[in-house]
Amino acid sequence: MRQGLSFNQLIIKAWEGGGVGMAATFFGEVVKAPCRAGTEDQEEEEDERRETAEDREVRRRLARKREVRLFRRQTKTSLEVSLLEKYPCSKFIIAIGNNAVAFLSSFVMNSGVWEEVGCAKLWNEWCRTTDTVHLSPTDAFCVFYHLKSNPSVLLCQCSCYVAEDQQYQWLDKVFGSCPRKNMQVTVLTCRHVTDYKTAESTSSLHSPFLKALKTENFKEPPCCSLLEQPNIVHDLPAAVLSYCQVWKIPAILYLCYTDVMKLDLITVGAFKPVLSSRSLKGLVKNIPQSTEILKKLMTTNEIQSNIYT
Repeated sequence: MRQGLSFNQLIIKAWEGGGVGMAATFFGEVVKAPCRAGTEDQEEEEDERRETAEDREVRRRLARKREVRLFRRQTKTSLEVSLLEKYPCSKFIIAIGNNAVAFLSSFVMNSGVWEEVGCAKLWNEWCRTTDTVHLSPTDAFCVFYHLKSNPSVLLCQCSCYVAEDQQYQWLDKVFGSCPRKNMQVTVLTCRHVTDYKTAESTSSLHSPFLKALKTENFKEPPCCSLLEQPNIVHDLPAAVLSYCQVWKIPAILYLCYTDVMKLDLITVGAFKPVLSSRSLKGLVKNIPQSTEILKKLMTTNEIQSNIYT
């Protein structure tokens, strides 16, 4: 048996308001996570009794401020249904974080004509998305596109942080309550190499390197080795994979472990094996040209970073 993880060998540790963490202790173990629901309900009831009308108004305003909204930037109109209900797709490629976004921008979006179909607007303690039409690498944004020559191929560029209490909203606005099963989801993201758990010495790790985690219904061979136990997947990538596992949607996460979390040429290049995957194969036409575009993007980012520092 291959010593890697498929999604059904993980434990969902939490999904309170959409926050998800996943872990496993040993291969094949089935564990029931402890439940504090009764205690938390009692604590919430006590807090509600102590709340004043002013407290409730503050909470209501904060909750409204933290709502995730999908709209068209060109027309400033909100999407009345979920994104994938309005734009059914066969392939959905999601880049989360600056390096994954730069990879898709240089190697995939450069090879075809992509049309923007939506944009997520959100606010939290860590970021505030911009709704300007012309985006720069230093902006926080979450934008969705489809390929004009094949509108069933959708792509998401998400450089912003989606907080735990906003992840369920994001999933609901994007996938909806009853998603199609005949699509394939590919997620790209990065984590710092210090998050990688291994029996080997961390000094022997040659970062950046790529690992994969897939749902039970994803049947294709991954483009790299599978993520070993007891490693954990975090934040929005974990939420997307959890959602796909529950709805039996074929999905795979490619996780790049790196020691440079800012936009980095070598880290972006670590995603190149994914170009041979079924989801991305055929979308990239000129790799040398894409590499040059990536270098120009890095230069632009450095200039803008120096302006804002």
